[in-house]
Amino acid sequence: MAGNSFGQIFRFTTWGESHGPAIGVVVDGVPPRVSFAEANVQHWLDRRRPGQSRFTTQRQEPDQVKILSGTFEGVTTGAPVSMMIENVDARSKDYSEIATKYRPGHADYTYDAKYGIRDYRGGGRSSARETASRVAAGALASKVVEALVPDGIKVRGALVQVGTRSIDRANWDWSAVEDNPFWCPDPAAAGDWQAYLDEVRKAGSSVGAVIEVVAEGVPVGLGEPIYGKIDSDLAAAMLTINAVKGVEIGAGMGAAALAGEENADEMRMDGDNVTFDSNHAGGVLGGITTGQDLVVRFAVKPTSSILTPRDTVSREGDDTEISTKGRHDPCVGIRAVPVGEAMVACVIADHLLRHRAQIGAFGSQAPHANPGKEAE
Repeated sequence: MAGNSFGQIFRFTTWGESHGPAIGVVVDGVPPRVSFAEANVQHWLDRRRPGQSRFTTQRQEPDQVKILSGTFEGVTTGAPVSMMIENVDARSKDYSEIATKYRPGHADYTYDAKYGIRDYRGGGRSSARETASRVAAGALASKVVEALVPDGIKVRGALVQVGTRSIDRANWDWSAVEDNPFWCPDPAAAGDWQAYLDEVRKAGSSVGAVIEVVAEGVPVGLGEPIYGKIDSDLAAAMLTINAVKGVEIGAGMGAAALAGEENADEMRMDGDNVTFDSNHAGGVLGGITTGQDLVVRFAVKPTSSILTPRDTVSREGDDTEISTKGRHDPCVGIRAVPVGEAMVACVIADHLLRHRAQIGAFGSQAPHANPGKEAE
């Protein structure tokens, strides 16, 4: 099975299945002498870990990471960094009924049609369990970014929509994100979502979500036209996350409803720096970062494993019905927030290394190429 690697210079390969003995990741292209230890990874994994509220799957995985290679005395050596996370709470018996039935909305049918075999225990490679491996890669990416850009790049994600319920952007408060089980920046919306998801969960159903990830402090000049645009790599990164069905950069689909005068982010000088009056472009022009915030949103479909009976077919070609038992997220998008953060960190780390290899010092060669933050 090909297609398990992502990135060019900072390149990672994930491995393992949802109900196998372990999952993990191998990261190549890591510069030497980057401070890195298991504690750096554990913080990220703890944020993604299941079973932390009634709104996520109750599978109890400690997600304890083990670094197997690529470090010595607390720093990277330049060799591939291999990390492993053991699976300790898999319940394969919950999936015995679907061994011969395809779950609607899942990859059961397509995996079987392509390979002639599938791991029905929790979906195998197609399970959201795989995302723990890429979160470990994102933890390492964040340390690489920190080493390359000492001034700091801050990558933060938030849940901005659950089902039909969206936040009020006027209430956006980053400090509120860690204070509720939804990573929601709007405290009022977070309160509303609790009752909403309780109803969804009790009905045996599920809903989708929209996640927004913002990267602040990104230097100008990252990205390679035409086929190495940083926004195309960000979109590809988000679409590799299981259950993601749509991606936007900046204004995204909303840009189609804007007039040219509204959409173009006007520029002015502030001393020696170029500033922008807005950021509809999401921090990218021509596939190259402007120095503004990178803004990425992605949509996660409703969890396909639900208790409500659905029509399907069997492996033998018979019409049948299925109701998926087991421990599932009423909104899998909740745990996708740290996954999105990790993938953005991986893309930025990769582009920083690619830029350094081609150009050298970070930043454009043009005069006045330090846009800073948007004008007040």
